[in-house]
Amino acid sequence: MKLKSHKKNDVVIIEISGRLNAVNVHLLKKKFQEFCPEENSFVFDLTSLEYLDSTGLGGVVSCLKAATNNNGDLKIACLQNKTKMVFEITRAYKIFDIFEDVDSAVAAF
Repeated sequence: MKLKSHKKNDVVIIEISGRLNAVNVHLLKKKFQEFCPEENSFVFDLTSLEYLDSTGLGGVVSCLKAATNNNGDLKIACLQNKTKMVFEITRAYKIFDIFEDVDSAVAAF
């Protein structure tokens, strides 16, 4: 898994690429905690996320909880077919705002 981050309109965009699973989910949580409490508006760009297991999804949910505890929010952008299936099977789409592209997710703030 690789993580890149940048800001757009006071929203932190975190690009997650590769595989997000039990082996590396701690890296995502650590990176996310580095932004809190200074930032509270986030978009996860999943354009290049190739694989997501249940532990990885749990990490994403953990990030959402951290953001909301900081009076913020976390939105998901660019779900690909394989990762979209995980969100559908687990019904995680019910707790996240999911957008087709990053610009739409940023504009939703």
